[in-house]
Amino acid sequence: MAKLYIVPTPIGNLDDITIRSIKTLEEVDLILCEDTRRSKKLLNHLNINGKLRSHHKFNEHNEVEIIINKIKKGASVAVISDAGTPGISDPGFLIARTCLKNDIEIECLPGPTALIPGLLVSGISADKFVFEGFLPIKKGRRKRLSNLSLEKRTMIFYESPHKLIRTLIDFKTTFGSNRRISVSRELTKLYEETLRGTISEIIDLCKKKKPKGEYVIVVEGIEK
Repeated sequence: MAKLYIVPTPIGNLDDITIRSIKTLEEVDLILCEDTRRSKKLLNHLNINGKLRSHHKFNEHNEVEIIINKIKKGASVAVISDAGTPGISDPGFLIARTCLKNDIEIECLPGPTALIPGLLVSGISADKFVFEGFLPIKKGRRKRLSNLSLEKRTMIFYESPHKLIRTLIDFKTTFGSNRRISVSRELTKLYEETLRGTISEIIDLCKKKKPKGEYVIVVEGIEK
């Protein structure tokens, strides 16, 4: 059926992909992906050939109408990201929104995303939480942190290895040195690791070795 499928892919361990996701990727006419080289490794693992089309933040605005026209003509299209669920700190939102504006059906499959495992292994309350994704690099960064300084809910962030220390230092300035946090990397992979402690303690630990991999940072909300 002509529609858009949002298909989550493993965040590290290829065995985490669901049977339903595999079936969908086998059946669709076209698979939109961030990096064809990375996605090809997954599809080769699943014995799925062809169908890939590059669709990322640098070309999605030019591509979206082309994809919409393909679906209107009867094509079934899946969108995947390099890891996790498309649209969550990854491309996917624009094509989904445009499909809805054109009365094209969307089906989102359940599956992997790094923020939930990162939260659940943190040891910090998961009753109420807010996902902030990646902080702005420059413009708006200070204001975003200021707005979060009195947040009572648990906060979840993504961060790249080369910005990790800077972000942790900004957290220390914003939330105080004794706020509890956890820092997880390589979730679901062989070298998965989670550090837990105060912000000051985690900064000291992270400075002892070069950060590697993508990080999920969980910050305790302000005491009520």
